[in-house]
Amino acid sequence: MNKPSHLIRLLFLLVFFLQFDVMAENAKSAQITKEITQIGTNEMNNPLLQLSLNQFPSFVNIRAEHVEPAVDHLLAKNRNLIKTLLESTQNYTWDNFVLPLELMDAELGDVWHLINHLNMVHNTPEFYEAYEKALAKITVYGTEIRQNKALYQAYNTVQASDEYPHYTDAQQKTIENPLREFKLSGIELSQEKQDLFKKLSTQLSELESRFEQNVLQSTKGWFLEVSDPERLKGLSAEVLAASALKAKEKGKTGWILTLDQPTYVAVLTTANDRSIREQMYHAYMTRASKDFPGGAQWNNSQLLLQIVTIRKQLANLLGFENYCQYALENRMVKNTHHVTQFLSNLLTHARESAKQELATLQEFAQKEYHLAKIEVWDVPYLSEKLQHQKYTISQEILRPYFPEETVLKGLFSIAHNLYGITIKEVQNAEKWDNDVRFFEVYDKNNALRGKFYADFYTRPNKQGGAWVGTAKTRLIRNAEQQYSMAFLITNITKAVPEGPQPTLLSHDDVVTLFHEFGHCLHQILTKVDYPSIAGISGVEWDAVELPSQLMENWAWEEGALRLISGHWENKTPLPTEMIAKLKEAKNFNSGLFLVRQLEFALFDFHLHANQNIASPQDVQQVLDSVRAETALLEIPEYNRFQNGFTHIFAGGYSAGYYSYLWAEALSSDAYELFKEKGLLFDNTVAQKFLTEILERGGSQDFMQMYAKFRGREPDPTALLRHYDLST
Repeated sequence: MNKPSHLIRLLFLLVFFLQFDVMAENAKSAQITKEITQIGTNEMNNPLLQLSLNQFPSFVNIRAEHVEPAVDHLLAKNRNLIKTLLESTQNYTWDNFVLPLELMDAELGDVWHLINHLNMVHNTPEFYEAYEKALAKITVYGTEIRQNKALYQAYNTVQASDEYPHYTDAQQKTIENPLREFKLSGIELSQEKQDLFKKLSTQLSELESRFEQNVLQSTKGWFLEVSDPERLKGLSAEVLAASALKAKEKGKTGWILTLDQPTYVAVLTTANDRSIREQMYHAYMTRASKDFPGGAQWNNSQLLLQIVTIRKQLANLLGFENYCQYALENRMVKNTHHVTQFLSNLLTHARESAKQELATLQEFAQKEYHLAKIEVWDVPYLSEKLQHQKYTISQEILRPYFPEETVLKGLFSIAHNLYGITIKEVQNAEKWDNDVRFFEVYDKNNALRGKFYADFYTRPNKQGGAWVGTAKTRLIRNAEQQYSMAFLITNITKAVPEGPQPTLLSHDDVVTLFHEFGHCLHQILTKVDYPSIAGISGVEWDAVELPSQLMENWAWEEGALRLISGHWENKTPLPTEMIAKLKEAKNFNSGLFLVRQLEFALFDFHLHANQNIASPQDVQQVLDSVRAETALLEIPEYNRFQNGFTHIFAGGYSAGYYSYLWAEALSSDAYELFKEKGLLFDNTVAQKFLTEILERGGSQDFMQMYAKFRGREPDPTALLRHYDLST
């Protein structure tokens, strides 16, 4: 990192001449560290403030009214500590300055992670209101910290000290990262511009939260009631049972189809009734828009315009031409041209394959279903049917072979084979829902490495999709180790309680589970004891998907499939011929899939690079221009996909959706090393991945870590080989 050398020398000389008794300074440091590890006794009745090092409080006792007081208490405590550090410390060091701030941030982070998590998995109007108020305070505090010039100067002083070159890479990273964040938060702006930056940042956080909430509410705000069983032909018994249960819960007969992801995907891919597929597509693609059949009260059109506008203003305040340049400061790929070149190269290769795949699909539709024209809501259904005809394989044929318990047991066995870890379930753990499960992870020496909660099933008031969130960060406090903990979330349809079958996963569900488990391992296997760079924290956003996407590969390998499969009735593993067909079908319509992902990534990047977005129509025009290059079918005029695109408008992937494809290129390149060595289930390469990537968290520049693992920088063309597309 480049340093402002003249200023650094002045600060160094100032510090040098103000040094005093080291023993007194160390005693003060110990007292400060002790202070920040103690919870304020006046707030002990608040369960959110009763977090011990390696445990959570009773989740059921946490209510909306606890959120703001807990956040207020911790923010006040943090502000007091920062004031004490800055006023009483004269010789800033790692021990008396950086480490206390690390521990302080971790305490706030552990509480905020929990609040944010509960808002996503157990959302109620009351809790969301409290969450939103607390989020505004957290945002103000964050901006306030990053614009604190005294803190900035103190970090600069530590970096300029004689001790700094002797710090470990991880310690240096905990100093470099805040200095970068200070600059990206306007620390060098005038006071007037700093105030504007702070105001805009607060507004942006509130808008992003509202955008996400609107998508959640609109997803819950519509359902399709079906009374004629003929209209539901093609749907699996599991989906029918779940839909009948939803109807029963609403006091209705028949079936209710909702917009949660498992139901929506099942309908689009398997429902024979074309009109139902179109109805579901229309509702899903108009969520949070004025055309949503459930009502326009959750319309995100103006919100997303405001979000893009504020991001542009923030970037411009810092001297960047556009938000993309600003966003890449924290990424593995540092240049906007490299991103667009990467995406364009993929599109060049994928588009021709996608055209051929669509032509084949059209021919199949004409021959088998007498459809002269394919519509977008036909593609998943026809693809599923054609895949079944071509490979005699489908998600529903595979589902009986993937009972939940068999998949989990096999997944944990694969992790043991690769990394030497053992995963044990803990009974009677505190949890927020009866179906939640809790696990501990031990290494080959039977030493505890981390813990994770698993919340697998879809339910009302739970956000759709799948993700891994930080529960606790790894650290050492008062000589006691806190282990890293994670929340692993999916949205699988649970078996009906009175049914004969256990919960059965589609192979898509299996791949998703493997993906999220890869994130989970990244979080809990870290050996970094500094919270800001432990686990997934501090990892460049376009690299953080590498461990998860790499893990997906084992969901396709024959040896792994035998471990994770067993027919729910007779325990028979997936037969050899079905495994062969599954692997043959792996890259079926991969061109169409990749082009669709490129549409998302290009829209995101072009939108955030555009300086002329002044209306929702301008946003639509950007999307239309991207679709002119990517869309092979006519998109209905009512489609408002952007209004529900939480990844970039609320989920942290702004100017970064390309990260999925970039990380997949990394994972494809990394997996080729496993294949080159012939060690798919030997832990030699896996151990290198463990020590160079998983255990290091964000403690080094990711390009350096990857090069140490791979022996060179990544080869992006590996992604094309991964999809069997010509390079």
